[in-house]
Amino acid sequence: MLVGLGLLCVASAETEDAGEAKAEKKPVAELSEGRKELTLPGIKVYIKERFVDVDSRVCLDSGMLELIACTKDSKEHEALIAVDAKAAHIHAALLLIGATPGNPAIRKRIDGPNSRWIDMPPRGQGIDAFLVFENEIGVPTEYPIKDFIRRAEDDEFYGITDEEVEAGESKEFPTNTFLFAGSHVFKDGKSEPVYLSDESGNVISLATFGDELLCLPGIHVHSNGGLVWEANSERLPPLDTKVILRLKPQFSTPEVPEEKTTKSTKD
Repeated sequence: MLVGLGLLCVASAETEDAGEAKAEKKPVAELSEGRKELTLPGIKVYIKERFVDVDSRVCLDSGMLELIACTKDSKEHEALIAVDAKAAHIHAALLLIGATPGNPAIRKRIDGPNSRWIDMPPRGQGIDAFLVFENEIGVPTEYPIKDFIRRAEDDEFYGITDEEVEAGESKEFPTNTFLFAGSHVFKDGKSEPVYLSDESGNVISLATFGDELLCLPGIHVHSNGGLVWEANSERLPPLDTKVILRLKPQFSTPEVPEEKTTKSTKD
């Protein structure tokens, strides 16, 4: 945990006052240079391929969802999967492959003649999420996370009307991409820093909590009809099945493959 928080504190110091400026090279990512793979407890970091695998298990196969993933022994009653790793370590793993965190949704005070609080949406690099488990013939297969989520059958309670459904509201979950919001590191100067996502269990969220590691764009709460999704039991593996949560950051400039050189055959 201390290793993960150490990397997070470095990253936080780099991005706190960065504004629009971008560093040419990320010191945190330099730790992985020259290595193909790294491991953290419950995590495998694929440096060259630039993705992260997290050991997990299916913890819910029916019911409403507030989360895609939670830490174990936290919110298994409202998440698809529980991860074996610390949320702080997943954050650190994403930093090691060059992903850029932003921030969860926050409330900001606007001072002036009419002082008020406004909701600021989350931001962060896009991260595509997948589950990996054996298919019907025993071959490990990668599936988009959206395959395991569907619009709730009884969704009127959450503000979705029959007219909206008839107008074309899809039963399919619309995206496989979440924002690398990055939760928060809380430091009070009296004790070790705390990564809030580890405290709350909110690893990948559908509803907005304000301390999640990964989240959807925008703000999603019960009152505005944002929570209308449930587990798709027809596609999910059985409860307690071990699966891998695979996280693939979206990079605007893909890596250029190394050119293969051959020796001349001329005399």
